[in-house]
Amino acid sequence: MGHAMASGSHDPVTGRQTTGHEWNGIEELDSPVPRVVLFFLAVTAVFAVGYWILMPAWPTGLSYTKGLLGIDQRQLVTRQVEDAAAARSALTNRIATEDFVSLAADDQVMTYVRDSGRTLFADACSACHGAGGKGGPGFPDLKGGSSLWGSDAATIAETIRVGINSAHPDTRVSQMLAFGRDGILERDAVLAASAYVRSLSGQKLTNVEQGRVETGRTVFAESCASCHGAAGKGQPDLGAPDLTDTRWIYGGDAQSVHASIYSGRQGQMPAWEGRLTPAEIKLLALYVGTLGGERP
Repeated sequence: MGHAMASGSHDPVTGRQTTGHEWNGIEELDSPVPRVVLFFLAVTAVFAVGYWILMPAWPTGLSYTKGLLGIDQRQLVTRQVEDAAAARSALTNRIATEDFVSLAADDQVMTYVRDSGRTLFADACSACHGAGGKGGPGFPDLKGGSSLWGSDAATIAETIRVGINSAHPDTRVSQMLAFGRDGILERDAVLAASAYVRSLSGQKLTNVEQGRVETGRTVFAESCASCHGAAGKGQPDLGAPDLTDTRWIYGGDAQSVHASIYSGRQGQMPAWEGRLTPAEIKLLALYVGTLGGERP
């Protein structure tokens, strides 16, 4: 049990004065507060008083003490924001007025494009094309260079401006016929064309598909080459994709290719003119050109 001892006794080991409190034979020493603690307490108090005098510190009701130094963090931040806005404004003006070639060759501009374009792309484009621009079923892979009308910055900017199959009067128009659904081609011809199209990109075909390739070549020449070209390389002026590469908007497997030929395709992209400024459209076009790791 604990009890109070007579004050003024000394600890036989340390020789220090005790407080007079004891618990099960353990006595409490009356040790002084360490000087280092007192030192830092004093320094803290001096610092606090000095801060109150020099810096804005105490509320006074409708205002606050301004301090002898007159430092105003709000004004400082406001100036920093204004300076940043001025720097952005200069770059934005350059993007709005200069041609794509000179802009793409300027490292300062392209650094700004990569920083600001990422946010603008996330707001306007990522819902369809994905955060990294890799696209998905029905949406082109911008990172892989899947562009129907061309991959240069000026062409991309025009596509962003007018859209594809949009309500814009100058919209790009892209329409693939439903060859099977509308009875343009018989079932066997659709299957043959599908096999031939898959062969163009070097895909591994089944024995049945391989047997349809020659017939598909004829069907392709008669029904598909007018848009996709005799060799299937596509025609950017018509928005017809290259069928010989490995980049597919709707999928390159047998089922997807058959569905494209049978039911047709008509992708849509909104027109951004009026919703984005001309400078923002150009910035986006430049940014899209960087997604594949190459300059536009």
